[in-house]
Amino acid sequence: MRTMLMTTPAGLLATGWLAIAASVAQGGEGDLRFNRDVRPVLAETCFRCHGPGVKKAGLRLDQREAALKPAESGEVPIVPGKTDESEIIRRIFSEDESEVMPPPSAKKPLTLEQKNLLKQWVERGAPYEAHWSYTAPVKDQVPRLDKSAGAGNPIDAFIADRLQRDGLTMSPEADKETLIRRVSFALTGLPPTPREVDAFLGDLSVKAYGNMVERYLFSPRYGEEMARHWLDVARYADTHGLHLDNERQMWHYRDWVVKSFNDNQPFDRFTIEQLAGDQLPEPTPDQLVATGFNRCGVTTSEGGSIDAEWYFRNAVERASTMAETWMGMTAGCAVCHDHKFDPLSAKEFYSLYAFFYSAAGPAMDGNALLHEPTLKMPTSKQKGTLADLDVRIAEVRKELDQARQALAYRDPADAAKPGEADQAAAKPSAAGVDPRANDPNQSFRAWSKPGGMTEAKTASAEIQALLKKAQAGPLPAAEESSLRAYYLENVCEATKGPFKPLLEKVAALTKERAELDAQIVSTYIFKDLDKPRDAFVMLRGQYDSPGSKVEPGTPAVLPPLQRGGSGNRATRLDLANWLVAPEHPLTARVTVNRLWQQVFGTGLVKTAFDFGTQGEPPSHPELLDWLAVSFRESGWDVKALVRLMVSSATFRQSSLITPDLQKRDPENRLYARGPRFRLDAEQIRDNALFVAGLVNLEMGGKGVKPYQPPNIWEPVAFTGSNTRSYQPDSGAAVYRRSLYTFMKRTAPPPFLTNFDAPNREAFCTRRERSNTPLQALQLMNDVQHFEAARALAEQMMSDGGATPAERITHGFRVVLARRPEADELAILQDQLSKHLARFVRDPAAAKQAVRVGNTLPRATLPEIELAAYALVANTLLNLDETVTRN
Repeated sequence: MRTMLMTTPAGLLATGWLAIAASVAQGGEGDLRFNRDVRPVLAETCFRCHGPGVKKAGLRLDQREAALKPAESGEVPIVPGKTDESEIIRRIFSEDESEVMPPPSAKKPLTLEQKNLLKQWVERGAPYEAHWSYTAPVKDQVPRLDKSAGAGNPIDAFIADRLQRDGLTMSPEADKETLIRRVSFALTGLPPTPREVDAFLGDLSVKAYGNMVERYLFSPRYGEEMARHWLDVARYADTHGLHLDNERQMWHYRDWVVKSFNDNQPFDRFTIEQLAGDQLPEPTPDQLVATGFNRCGVTTSEGGSIDAEWYFRNAVERASTMAETWMGMTAGCAVCHDHKFDPLSAKEFYSLYAFFYSAAGPAMDGNALLHEPTLKMPTSKQKGTLADLDVRIAEVRKELDQARQALAYRDPADAAKPGEADQAAAKPSAAGVDPRANDPNQSFRAWSKPGGMTEAKTASAEIQALLKKAQAGPLPAAEESSLRAYYLENVCEATKGPFKPLLEKVAALTKERAELDAQIVSTYIFKDLDKPRDAFVMLRGQYDSPGSKVEPGTPAVLPPLQRGGSGNRATRLDLANWLVAPEHPLTARVTVNRLWQQVFGTGLVKTAFDFGTQGEPPSHPELLDWLAVSFRESGWDVKALVRLMVSSATFRQSSLITPDLQKRDPENRLYARGPRFRLDAEQIRDNALFVAGLVNLEMGGKGVKPYQPPNIWEPVAFTGSNTRSYQPDSGAAVYRRSLYTFMKRTAPPPFLTNFDAPNREAFCTRRERSNTPLQALQLMNDVQHFEAARALAEQMMSDGGATPAERITHGFRVVLARRPEADELAILQDQLSKHLARFVRDPAAAKQAVRVGNTLPRATLPEIELAAYALVANTLLNLDETVTRN
């Protein structure tokens, strides 16, 4: 009998392992494993007081050596093989409230099955295992199974092997209409078109499924769907998140993520560029944009905020995000004290924090669209125009240089040399002194001496600095030459006239360039200070209570960090390289698990955010490790991994559930049937727009503002906020994919919130799926959805055929990729008849029904009939099957 994993650690203790406990208690040969069976019990009920960083009564149970030593009472907690001498066994079976463990105050009582399990474990010698996720993954040999077991690729071999041992088999393959819809949503977030369905149905070759998968893998929509999941982890949004919650400009990072997935950038490079792109040799603009990952967190400029606190809080947030994103480690638990459950001390957390504590730029965001460090991102056209302007400005400056070199100017303040004539000079006075020598408008010396300046206010900052320096003492020859050139061209009355047309030309070109430069969008990037800040363990997590000093470093439970630079201090680039090093046990596992969750709905480790002792162990540990090692050996090829998953027989199974499967594996953790789960929020909206023919597939750019209920932003906005009032876009922008919707953190779009999308205030590695009345109300009544229903109805009437049956069948195929069953068609035809009768009686209602949203109904279609079909289309968009990936 094997463990059947449930939703939470508590669920674990109450379900699958109980069968093992019962078998062991009855003297059977149950396959007792510490990590799978015993550790979850100890972690749930004991580690809070007797685990990592905690040692109440001198007892620690997470390490075997410590558990075999006498506690403060002198009693030995565990004597291997001798339950009557093991104090832990006596205590858990005690009926005395003053000594029973866990104590009643903990409200974590052990069940009889749990007690018997621990007793049998001690009888068998109390064997321990290192926590599974902190040991290097091992690529076991793929199980060998006969074809009848349903094994198609290595994934299937592991799944079928487990099913066989549990007395189960795989379900039959789903029909082709279901498969193409399943693949299309998994890889692009959109449904297939009827033409794509027909092409797949008509392809009878053995390569039909593979060809279909490849088409979606190389669609531009693939990168958008993959990016959507990553942006949850990266906590990307379009506003700062606190106080005024003003707009921030960093959508170039979002677009970089989309492009990276479409280009199939190896995941190790994807990691390195986001964490440390700025520290790569001669980083490209794209590598700098990638560091926006570190700038996605919530920021503020609220009155009363303290710089020191926000330097601290920003570094804590970045370190915690990094740890959960790449290591599935709840590192934030160690901000105030050593981690209660996992091997991470506060000192080790602050060593991770030290990698991010020297961030350049201010602590506060200034409520500004941009705050340093940032990077300008000109378009190709803007780059070309700037280059052309630079050439034209250089040409005019060359003319200025040539004209200046042709001058016969001699400063009146300079003594005349014997035999020289100064045609520009007036006759000297009787005393032999040129009267212009003290005139700043005639003499460079007079102009640049202390108190001599008469005109420099319009000069550049560089010239003004040189002038100030000249008035303090002699200038180096090069600097004096630059200052003299400015004087001759702009100040000296005897020389500036001929320069005026050229200077005006330079000024006009420079102004044009500045105006263009101001239009160029910038984006946030991440950099370190030239001189790092000293980092300390902050006692009890207080920003102003520094303890011992720490240097950037990594947890001792994991392989040591290798420094790549010549300095004494580890860098973020070292950290990034460490995360993707072959010996690192977590990064590949965590990444593979998150991609499995994306494809199958639930990860092999259900707690995708926690690979520690409080998280669930993997349902198929050998498969997880095989995938992790294979992923790394492939060169971190994301598309190859996703292709393997969606091509498996496991993925291609029918999702129909039998009563037996419902009883034995309600959550499909054994994968005896195909994945079936509700679409995500973005997919639901995008699906409606797509099948209606309304979707705008333009990629990239600033976030757009589709329909929202009125007065959504105002109640949470401050008067001075530039996101105080929601002004929806018009035209094609309203129909952009949901990935590109403007995300205001304090008031996220309701169509996302209603279907469990996070507000992006913090990283989210697994979305929950709820079922609420608001969801039904949105699908039936939201402007975007009802407008989509009307547009779908127009297609049904124009393209679906001449009869109601043909039109309804067409709509059914567009929405569900299949034809309706006879009873489904009969129900919808009856609905259409009733709607037609109603609108004949009430044509005003029909007129109102077809005028929802920004688009107008087709004038060629009768309104009463269109309104009736719109309600039928609305029904199609509200079907459970429509909002489910099955």
